[in-house]
Order: sequence, then C-alpha cells, then structure tokens
Amino acid sequence: MPAELRRGRALAAQTFRDARVRTAVFAYLFAIYSYVQPYGYRHAYPKLADRLAFAGSFAQNVGLRLFYGQPHSVETVNGYTAWRVGGTLAIAAAFYGLFAAVRALRAEEESGRTELVLAGVVDRRLLRLSAFAAIAAGILLLWVAELAGFLVAGLPVGSSAYLALATASVMPVCVGVGVVAGELAPTRRVAVELGGAVVAVLFLLRAIADTADGVGWLRWATPLGWAEELRPFTGAEPVVLLLPLVATVVLLLVAARLAARRDVGTGLLPARDDADPRLRLLSSPALHALRTTQGALLTWIGCAAALGYVLGIVSNSISSADVSKSLEKQIAKFGAGSITTPSGYLGFVFILVVLAVSLFACTQVGAARQEESEQQLETLLALPVGRRRWLAGRLAVAAGSAAVVSLAAGFFAWAGAGSGGTDVGLWRLLEAGANALPAALLFLGIGALAYAVVPRASAAIAYGAVSAAFVWQLVASLVGAPGWLAGVTPFAHVGAVPAAPFRAGPAAVMLAIGLAAALTALAAFRRRDLVGA
Repeated sequence: MPAELRRGRALAAQTFRDARVRTAVFAYLFAIYSYVQPYGYRHAYPKLADRLAFAGSFAQNVGLRLFYGQPHSVETVNGYTAWRVGGTLAIAAAFYGLFAAVRALRAEEESGRTELVLAGVVDRRLLRLSAFAAIAAGILLLWVAELAGFLVAGLPVGSSAYLALATASVMPVCVGVGVVAGELAPTRRVAVELGGAVVAVLFLLRAIADTADGVGWLRWATPLGWAEELRPFTGAEPVVLLLPLVATVVLLLVAARLAARRDVGTGLLPARDDADPRLRLLSSPALHALRTTQGALLTWIGCAAALGYVLGIVSNSISSADVSKSLEKQIAKFGAGSITTPSGYLGFVFILVVLAVSLFACTQVGAARQEESEQQLETLLALPVGRRRWLAGRLAVAAGSAAVVSLAAGFFAWAGAGSGGTDVGLWRLLEAGANALPAALLFLGIGALAYAVVPRASAAIAYGAVSAAFVWQLVASLVGAPGWLAGVTPFAHVGAVPAAPFRAGPAAVMLAIGLAAALTALAAFRRRDLVGA
C-alpha cells in the first residue's frame, strides 16, 4: 500500500473517531424515528377510513406542511412515512452535514492541529480528502441507520433504501455549505453561524414552497425541496439526484478556490482582533459565561419563539375529523386530554418544547467542556477564581437561559394562538413553557456531573440521556410497556400544561435530583485535573 494512502486512511480514521459521538447520536435518532413513525401510524390508523380522513384533513394542515413538507398518498403507510420521516430527517441531515464539515476542517485549524499535521509529510489536498472520506463514512452510517429503522418497521427494502437516500442527499450539499463557510469565516463559531444562516434560508424556501399557493417552484431552489421531489414511495424521480450531486461538486470547487487564497488558520472575512476591546460582561465568571454564549442563546430563543408561534397557530386548526379514535386513545396515555381542543393540542405537542429546552441544557454542558478543552479555563483559573465558583456560575447561567428559552416558547405560542383566533390564556401558556424547566434542569445536573467525572464523554452522556429518554417516551406508549417501565423517563412525568395542571410532585423530584447531581458535580470538579482535547 502506498505511503500516501496509508497516511490518508489514518487521518480519515482519526477524523471519524473525533466525530463518533455526534454521528452515533444522529444515527440513533435516525434509526428510532424511522421505525417509530410507520409503526405508530399503523396502530393509530388501523382502518382505511381513518387513513382517508387523516389524508383529507390533518395531513393538509398548513402548519404541519411547514414542518414536514407536501404530503403525497398519506393514506398509505409508505406515503405517510415518506412525508413525516423524510421531511423531518431531511432537516436533521442538513445540520449534520454542516456540523460535520465545520468540525472536520475549520475547527481543526482553529485548534492548531492542522498546522501540526501539515508540518509533516501531509499536504493540504490529502488532509482535505481524508476529512471528506470521514464525513462520507458518517453519511453512509446514517443512511444505514435510517434504512434499518424502516426495515424493522416492515417497509419494503428497495423503497426504504431510496427514501433513506433521499434524506441523505441533503447532507453532501450542506457539507459543501459548511466547507465554504469555513473558508470565509475566521473562526469556527462564525463558520457555524454563516452556515446555519444558509441552512435556515434553505428551510425557509422549502417552507414557503409547501405552504403558499403558486410558489411550488421554490422547491427546486433548495436541497430540502429536492429531497421532496425525489418522491420516495410515491412515484420515484431518481434523476433529481443529479441536482445535489452537481451542487455539492460546485460548492467544493468554490471552497478549493477560496482555500488557495488564504493561509491556514485564517479566513477570508476579516477577524475582529483589531477591534476596540469590549469589557462588557467581564466582571465575573458567570457574566463571562453569558457573554460567550449570548449568540447561541439568542439563536435558541429565536428558534423556541418560532416553534411556539407555529404550534399556537396550528392549535386552532385541529378538529375531531382529523383524529381517529385509536389515535385519541394513544394520545390519552400522555395525559393531554382531547387533542381536538386548542389547549389539549398544545398540552400534547409542548413535549417538543420540553425536548428543545433539555437539548439546550446539553449545549451548556458542551460549552463548559469546550472552554476547558481549548485551555481557556486554565487562564481563567490562574486568576483569583475558584473552580466551584466558575462551574456554579456556568450552571446558574445555563439555568437562567433555559428559563428564558422556555418562557419565549410559551409567550409566542400564546401570540400564535391569538393570531389564529384562539385565546388559550397568556399565563397558562407561560406556565406551559416553564413546565419544561424541571426536566431540563434534571438533565443539566446529570450533564454537569458527567462533566465533572468523565469530561471527555460529558456531551455524549448528556445528549444520550435526553435522546434515550425522549425516544422511550414515544416507544413505550406504542408498545404498551408496563407503567413502571414506561415511567423511567422524566418526560413521562411532565404535566400536559395547559390542558392539565402542573405536576408539582414529579417536578420537585426532578429538581431535587438535578440539584443533587449539580452539587456532587461541584465537589467532584474541585478534585480532578483539567483535561485538554
């Protein structure tokens, strides 16, 4: 084997290992989601009459098309799966591609590892090809995970593979977006922001095409729309695969041209090194944590507000004709009451807000770990700042930020419901938003404890705990798990506010466990050494 090929394989393997946690989490979600949706549809709509009623009303809801795209043949299990799974996982695939590209290239340069590798016998071309090979391996793994979920759910092999391919087709294009953003941006954070803005525009184009009359042609302007136009299970159009292929090649060629115009570790856009110093929010470790996360916090607040607003609008458009009797029985297990009322619908779907705020708590654990791995914490602790004070400040900022994200979702759900002609009540929806906090703070405490004991695996443990708990909440109700087993997930103990009262007892237990985990984390963090990347 040529020496260059051996070096390339070694670099690709290392890049793949560096991304193993993120890839494993996405693969788990792809597999479970692609299994749960067709399985749940069969049980919720066992009769053809129920499916036809669903296709004629519920599937045509504008708010749902915003999330899942244009439905086709949703009176069948295959058509429903293509709509719900394809529409949702295509969005997840877009972000996976972006994060994978930025992590494999821009983040490596920012950490200084790229310079060390290039100081040896590896050139930039081989380094980039190795990164692309590792990313391709991750995309292949997600395709296999999604396909496996479909097959376990009993869908046909060929069409399932094609649907998984339609979802995966979004990833290479967004990899190209991430690579171009990495060439332009001076830092990893700016690269993610630039790439994220592009992905948001791509989603907006798809959403407009699927919800507004006369602009369906906009689907051809976004890879999310191309994934729809591939029409898995409902009249396949494989020739559309040429579009993501061409777009990916063009973006990578543009990135190569941009790379030739800059030095390693820099970006084509100007850095802010020469800007006047800004001393705002530097008077304490907690305020410094707020300063470093304020951009991400504003993004999460905006996303929570958008989610809440859409849920509020949709809450007034569900009628009894949209929901089968069997589905009502399944929903009753979640304690939301009747989903055909605005408050019942919001009580049921606000579990998504609980999930979102819990994931936000995980990002705060990841931010603390990143500050340590990049050796910024060593400099901070060299000052008269104690370890426990720093971590306590981090956790306080995370808890306060989670509260803001939660209340933003509740407030904008009220605004969305009001714009749709429904008055659910501002205080009840603020309470529904705050209802997400106990579970989120529980996961924050668990993540903090993992960070204090096993820092390198802390992000994986935090995200894994949230993902496993949420998926089990979905699966347990479908498979009829015993009550004690279904109740092991914290999501099972979240009250369906505003349809049901706030469950103070379970909330107090979750807060107590989260607080105990956080206090244990403070004690454990004081005794361990700092761990780099």
